[in-house]
Amino acid sequence: MIDRENEQRQFLVERVQTGVRLEKRLLKVLKALADYHDMSLGDLLEGIVLHAFDGEAPFGPASRKRIHDLKKFYSLDLDSSASHRLTESKQRPGNKIASAKKK
Repeated sequence: MIDRENEQRQFLVERVQTGVRLEKRLLKVLKALADYHDMSLGDLLEGIVLHAFDGEAPFGPASRKRIHDLKKFYSLDLDSSASHRLTESKQRPGNKIASAKKK
């Protein structure tokens, strides 16, 4: 039986700004998914992490279909097997400008 009273309970939290770096196409998919669900990127990430901490899948079939479509649209060819194997390119676009100014 679902406890409706507990389901509606609100939690007072303190949020902090963070400087997390993410793979560019992954971030595009996450932002589009948050927009699709009419929520902020932060709220989406909190939900994903809380579900993962409980060992539960954060998305149902409709959302997984949307994620599949967004991954195709943004050419995101990574999946969970790429976890812990991502290597950042040596030169980021911001570095090119900085190195050009030094010359």
